[in-house]
Amino acid sequence: MIDWVPVVFVTFKVGIFVTCMFFAIKWHYDQGKKKGASRRALLLTGGKVAALFMLALLGVMLFTFTLAKTLGLDLSLN
Repeated sequence: MIDWVPVVFVTFKVGIFVTCMFFAIKWHYDQGKKKGASRRALLLTGGKVAALFMLALLGVMLFTFTLAKTLGLDLSLN
């Protein structure tokens, strides 16, 4: 039998996170429109942030796999 507590809490957490991110992005977008920021500058900044996030994610993944191999963990899928 599956334990429903983690399923409910993770679903709730993901739902809250998605809702908060939507309103945070909407608020920042609206603030940018009020200040007269150009759409091009806004998209360029968003692209830079997304690229930086992807590089950080790649770095964390490489660090994790290197540490796992150093510790002798088996990472094979078979």
